[in-house]
Amino acid sequence: MAPPPPSLLLVVLFLLSSTALLSESRLSLDYYSKTCPSFNKIMQEAITDKQINNPTTAAGTLRLLFHDCLPNGCDGSILISSTPFNKAERDADINLSLPGDPFDLIVRAKTALELSCPNTVSCSDILAVATRDLVTMLGGPYYKVFLGRKDSRSSQASSIEEKLPKPTMSMSQIINLFAASGFNVQEMVALSGAHTIGFSHCKEFSSNLGNNTHYNPRFAQALKQACSGYPKNPTLSVFNDIMSPNKFDNLYYQNLPKGLGLLESDHGLYNDPRTKPFVELYAKDQNKFFRDFARAMQKLSVYRIKTGRRGEIRRRCDAVN
Repeated sequence: MAPPPPSLLLVVLFLLSSTALLSESRLSLDYYSKTCPSFNKIMQEAITDKQINNPTTAAGTLRLLFHDCLPNGCDGSILISSTPFNKAERDADINLSLPGDPFDLIVRAKTALELSCPNTVSCSDILAVATRDLVTMLGGPYYKVFLGRKDSRSSQASSIEEKLPKPTMSMSQIINLFAASGFNVQEMVALSGAHTIGFSHCKEFSSNLGNNTHYNPRFAQALKQACSGYPKNPTLSVFNDIMSPNKFDNLYYQNLPKGLGLLESDHGLYNDPRTKPFVELYAKDQNKFFRDFARAMQKLSVYRIKTGRRGEIRRRCDAVN
């Protein structure tokens, strides 16, 4: 029997390698069921312990995921520390205000997982699951998190310039920024509902208080008093949602028509005709907000992820292997 022609062998080899890559890169809800059976239990313990002892962890983790995913995809690049030879994403100006608790949570979870299942669970998967579970702990919607992400092998501060929304941006700039990442106006407004928890530093809005008619006058006066010492203490901050700051609900949207938004971009959502209908919709219907937020978060959590050989499983979340 004659041997098969070389061209046929090449085709077979190509198909085999393609199949291997496909299976390696496929996400699933039970990705770690065999390789790390204790994954869910370890994550739950780490998340619950951290949130109980540091109640602002949930809002910080949600913001950390957003700052990781939107610029260049959900690959854990925000977690990498700078070196003398490289300024990493977490040291970009816009990320300097990210709180320490979510970083600490990821380190704790990763340490426990490495002891149980070494070199198995990615840092980007840890961040995605922690965010979902913390949102749920505060009363927010549950959504499915598909697993199997790999971690980025690089992180440069310069790579995220103009890729994250700033409070000073116009609504057109914010809409265009989200559109560049494949998110429409309604998805952007739903994701903005993350401001129902957490806080903002006084420096991000204090300059608007004296000459901005969008603020409720009494609220503006209270903010001025709360932030009066911020030039000497730049860590001074105020809750984004003054009505229910530790509960994930739709009061953020109900606050906006009353002039109780904190950031200029919050006021922009209510005052722009492209976004106002969705603000009014979510203010009236919390279930609709929850459904749309969950759908948008599920979409964000798989945005431009790395799978297979395009990434790695970091041994430490703050450094590449």
